[in-house]
Amino acid sequence: MNRTPLTLALAVLTSMGLATAATAQDCETTIDASLLTEEGKLTMAVSPTLPPMAYAESDGTLKGLRVELGVEVAKRLCLEPDFISTEYATMVPGLQGGRWDVIDAGLFVTPARLEIMYMIPYENLAISISTATGDDSIKTVEDLAGKRVSTDIGGYAEAKMRELNKDFAEKGLEQIDIALFDNYATVYQALRAGQVEAAVSIDPVAKLYSESGEFAHALAGLYATPGSLAFGSTDIAGPVTKVMQEMNADGWLPELMARYGVGQAGDGSIELKGPGL
Repeated sequence: MNRTPLTLALAVLTSMGLATAATAQDCETTIDASLLTEEGKLTMAVSPTLPPMAYAESDGTLKGLRVELGVEVAKRLCLEPDFISTEYATMVPGLQGGRWDVIDAGLFVTPARLEIMYMIPYENLAISISTATGDDSIKTVEDLAGKRVSTDIGGYAEAKMRELNKDFAEKGLEQIDIALFDNYATVYQALRAGQVEAAVSIDPVAKLYSESGEFAHALAGLYATPGSLAFGSTDIAGPVTKVMQEMNADGWLPELMARYGVGQAGDGSIELKGPGL
């Protein structure tokens, strides 16, 4: 895990003319200091490996939709944003172990996760299939049968590929050979190196690679489901939900989502979900 200094988060917004959003306002947070990982800060786990959602520039500056969102949430809570870069596989254990206050990585909302944590669905994400430029062998989901594909370990995409394998088995189709990697950067590196025939990611990531001309965007919009901010308890999730609702009502959140071309989850309302809710 790498702790990303606040100065890097500040640099994100300075470059966009929004530096004042990166620090807490002259106000006091309503969250008790004892509930926070570090007093005065909102500590957030991020995976800065999937532009344009969250990524690091060559100088370490964090950018992306989720980074901007995290900075704004912290500001409205009168806290300083503190990002910790980590892999998806460590995020839930880290949350449960008190290493961070929030998972700001767009975790897909699933019934299993809602049994163990609190989630605010806010972004609508779907799965994409990327291939090498000029490779038009994948035109339908069934064309993945017998193919070797890469995706991130422990993620929603991995779960859907395994579900597809069960479906393929019932249909008498060949299984997908699933190669797992720690993050989307290495998922696409495997495709770049010819280790796999396709990469499975989320729509915004695949779209960016496609627009750069590096890979083809074979399939998109598969198995759409909400992405979220995730929490270990309502002590922090509750106040964050309130400021997210305010951000939605005053137009800040819809503008952010529109700028990145990402749809809002469900009907666009903000609601906390989780155990007992």
